[in-house]
Amino acid sequence: MRHFLGKYNPYKSPLSKHILFWICVFLYFMFSSNVSNFEAGYIQLFHSTCKIIIPQIITAYASLYLLVPKFLNEKKIYIFIFWLIVLLITMFVLYVALHMYLYEPKYIEYYDDLAKKYAKDSFWERLSYFSVFLSKSILFLTPVVLLLMARFYKNQQRLLKLNEQKKTAELVALKHQLNPHFLFNTLNNLYSLAIKKSDETPDVIDKLADILDYMLYRCNDTFVSLQKEIELIDNYLSLEKVRYGNRVQILFKNNIQKDIKIAPLLLLTFIENAFKHGVTQELKEASIVININLENNQIIFYIKNSKPNASLDIKEENRIGLKNVKNQLELLYPNNYTLDIENSKETYEVTLKLLAK
Repeated sequence: MRHFLGKYNPYKSPLSKHILFWICVFLYFMFSSNVSNFEAGYIQLFHSTCKIIIPQIITAYASLYLLVPKFLNEKKIYIFIFWLIVLLITMFVLYVALHMYLYEPKYIEYYDDLAKKYAKDSFWERLSYFSVFLSKSILFLTPVVLLLMARFYKNQQRLLKLNEQKKTAELVALKHQLNPHFLFNTLNNLYSLAIKKSDETPDVIDKLADILDYMLYRCNDTFVSLQKEIELIDNYLSLEKVRYGNRVQILFKNNIQKDIKIAPLLLLTFIENAFKHGVTQELKEASIVININLENNQIIFYIKNSKPNASLDIKEENRIGLKNVKNQLELLYPNNYTLDIENSKETYEVTLKLLAK
């Protein structure tokens, strides 16, 4: 019970917000009107405002909770317009009744000659004044428009928040799908060296520790430093050189001088695929070429790997993590990236262009 009361905030409840809204509308009419036009002073201004506010309230909630959800949201436009006109006519009748039978008897003595002449008209004659009906209808509908705008804004904010939460959840899922492949490969490297009792084992452990530290603690943001990603790639390539030795020739160049941001682990997937499909099954010497450049505020990543002569052609969608990377690109770089893949008989080439962050 204490926990519930502690979280409750009356100023955030829908009812409190609506009451506050109508208080603001009422005060607007009170303070925007010239009180000198009302001979009886503020009490007359108060009653004059009431005969406007009452039809406005009824119009607002009849529209918001009946006409809009039942007809407008269901695309029944003509039925919505029909019932809205009926509602406005009804509110005009109510307004004329309030004016004629409650307001007028109290303040007719303060009327000028023109107003007294209008006061002689019958109830039905007053209902026939189209110009008056039109002007009052605009007044009745104004709060409806404001409340609809507020509701639309609130819904948009809610959708944006849900989309942001969905995007974050999807990115976390994508990264979790990617990491096991990388860890599997690097642990295989370490296992092979440990069996051979290689002197390079401590260096490999050190690089693997750096990689794990980066992936677990330093790449959890949506965008990270490209230089840190390049360090990750250097460590990964070093491990793969130890594993494959003279079986692979690696050329890695980058000319990134600026401190720019990139989504984490994007580039590593393409490098993993190059080793898995270009080196693992190659009995002779394989080759991998990697370039990372910055041109016109665009990160340009290029990788080409040779293909084993005896290998089966691997479909792009079956390559490890490629589908995940495409999904991640759509989430983080919508309309701000290009991905070109050339899958020939002898080589596999990828060119990825991203807008620098």
